[in-house]
Amino acid sequence: MNARQRLNDAVLACVRLERRIDPYIRPTVDRILCGPAQTLVQWCVNVRRPDEHLRIAEERALPDEAATTEAIAHQMARFIMREYAPGTAQRAGNTKTYGVVHGEFIVPGGLPERLRHGVFSRPATYRAWVRFAGPGPLAPPDIQDNGVLSIAVKLLGVEGATLLDDERGTQDFTGITTPTFTTPDVTQNLKLQQHVYAGTPVLYFIGPRHPHLCDMVMQGLYARTHSSPLEARYWSCVPYLLGEGQAMQYAIAPRDEARSRAPWHPRDDYLRQALAATLRERDVVLDFLVQLQTDPHRMPIENASVVWPERLSPFVPVATLRLPQQEFADAEQFALADRLTFNPWHALPEHRPLGNQNRARRAVYLRLSHLRQAMNGTPHTDPGTTAA
Repeated sequence: MNARQRLNDAVLACVRLERRIDPYIRPTVDRILCGPAQTLVQWCVNVRRPDEHLRIAEERALPDEAATTEAIAHQMARFIMREYAPGTAQRAGNTKTYGVVHGEFIVPGGLPERLRHGVFSRPATYRAWVRFAGPGPLAPPDIQDNGVLSIAVKLLGVEGATLLDDERGTQDFTGITTPTFTTPDVTQNLKLQQHVYAGTPVLYFIGPRHPHLCDMVMQGLYARTHSSPLEARYWSCVPYLLGEGQAMQYAIAPRDEARSRAPWHPRDDYLRQALAATLRERDVVLDFLVQLQTDPHRMPIENASVVWPERLSPFVPVATLRLPQQEFADAEQFALADRLTFNPWHALPEHRPLGNQNRARRAVYLRLSHLRQAMNGTPHTDPGTTAA
């Protein structure tokens, strides 16, 4: 182990120590520090950004974007092949599965006309698979790597052609528990993946030559010791179309605002246990909210480090995600998670992913899911042709 890896591991050890006391200090930190700190960080991010004079929902490719995307896919594939033996491969991101549960996605009537596009165009109830997961790229005990959680929702029985042809009748929505992504664009994401492969991801943020301190602080403000995947709010972080010429970001938030506290001596899989225990006892309802882009500079398409200001465009509810009371077995959960592929490009044209991070995800996600499923001998299941 070299000096850079030792420094990386020392910083991570401090973070893991903070995770133990986080439940006791987090309410105070959120109440006093989170808002002002985010305002300051976002000012630092925005003051350095030039106005590219784009229109609403307009994209602009980065220089060498295709080559950068290929390099990211190659780097992440190398990591999977190095870290996992055949039959044990996991996802390179959103790695640890807490559970895959069934639910229903309910679109009400009476939405404003500007919101009635794609799956929101008319009142409907869609069957859904919902995967809750941890950050990755490895899957240690939950208390060591639970700062940022993820959700992936796959709607079934969706009418219309989708942007990827490996599934029929599906629409995927994905999110994480921070309002900004880890990196602003794919150019910086490649640098992060190189650090991950070298075992020095912390140095991506604090390296003296090219630090990314604003992104580090934003992730730190929202990274916390979660008590349950069902008690967190998830953000899309990156934009999507909501009909032609209109861009949105979305969020998925639990309707019940009650929050439990993570145990002082948690089991290795306490988040999975919390998920299972709650759904064993009752239904869970989450709101699906969208935020329309109203200012193409203050709410950029191509920079995922910028929080879209809610004072310019508040989130509004457009659907309900209901998870009914249910039991699930670990073996079945893992088998189903292996067969399912979540990709934001499993989407209707009305919800086309926007921005360089999303454009890269199309190729990267496909390549990595094919690699994982080939290593594990678990070919992709098209859930649009099977019952939920």
